[in-house]
Amino acid sequence: MRKIKHGKLAGGCSDACCLKLEDLSIALDSEQILDGVSFHLHCGEIVALIGPNGAGKSSLLRAILGQMPYTGSITFSPAGGPAIRLSDPTGAAKGSRPLVGYVPQSPTFDRGDPVSVLDFFTAATSRWPVWLPIPKKHREQAAACLARVHAQELLDKPMGALSGGQLQRVLLALALDPVPHILLLDEPLSGVDAEGEHQLLEMLDELRTQYDLSIFLTTHDFATLDNFADEVILLDKKVLCAGTPAQVLSSPAFYDTFHLRMGKGGVE
Repeated sequence: MRKIKHGKLAGGCSDACCLKLEDLSIALDSEQILDGVSFHLHCGEIVALIGPNGAGKSSLLRAILGQMPYTGSITFSPAGGPAIRLSDPTGAAKGSRPLVGYVPQSPTFDRGDPVSVLDFFTAATSRWPVWLPIPKKHREQAAACLARVHAQELLDKPMGALSGGQLQRVLLALALDPVPHILLLDEPLSGVDAEGEHQLLEMLDELRTQYDLSIFLTTHDFATLDNFADEVILLDKKVLCAGTPAQVLSSPAFYDTFHLRMGKGGVE
C-alpha cells in the first residue's frame, strides 16, 4: 500500500485535506440510526466502513451527501485551508466546498434493454434526448470519462450486457465527472467476480494516487480489506473500533459483532 502524501500522523490534520465528522447522530421516528459518530478521512486514503446490516452505513453516506438530516457536524478542509461545514448551503463559512462523487449499490438492468453505455452517460450528464442521434461532443466526453477507468471499449455496449465489474467501472467513471475531492462507494464489490474485484481495487488505488482522492467505501468483503484499505471503521450505530485492517479484524469488537476470527489466511 502506497505511502499517504500528507503526513497526518506527524502534523494532525494541519497538513492534509480532511473530511471530519464530529458527534454525528441521526434519529428517524424516535429510532436512533447513528449515535455520536466521529472520525477523519484524509486525502489519498482509502477507508472501508464495515458493520452488520442495519448498522447505519448507508445513512452515514447519505448524511455526507446532504441527503439526510443529522446533528453534529461534517466539515471539510483543503490542505492547509480553512474548514467549511458541508451542511452550510450558503457557503457563509470561509473555505471551499468539496466535490463529492457517489457510486450507489449496483442497479440492475434488463439484459434485453437496448440502452447503451453512451446513452446512459448522455442522459446522466446532459439534457440531450437519447432517442436522437448523439452529438460527437457527448460521445467524446463519455469516452474521456471511461478512459479514466480504462473502460472506453464499453462505450457502445448495452448496459444490460455488462458484468458486475464492468458496471462498477461505468458508474465509477460517471462519479469522476468532474473529478471530486471525496469519492463515496456503497458496496462496490457486491456482485463482482474475483477477477473484476481485483481490477476494481487496483483501479481505486490508481485513482487515489493519481488524483489524491479521499475514498470511503462500505463493504462486507472482509478478506480483501488488508489488500486495499488504509483504515477500517467498524460501525454499529456508533464507531465500535477503528484502525488498520489488522487491528480491526483482530479486535474483540469485530468478533463480538460478527462472531468471526480473521487470520492471515482468512476466516478461522
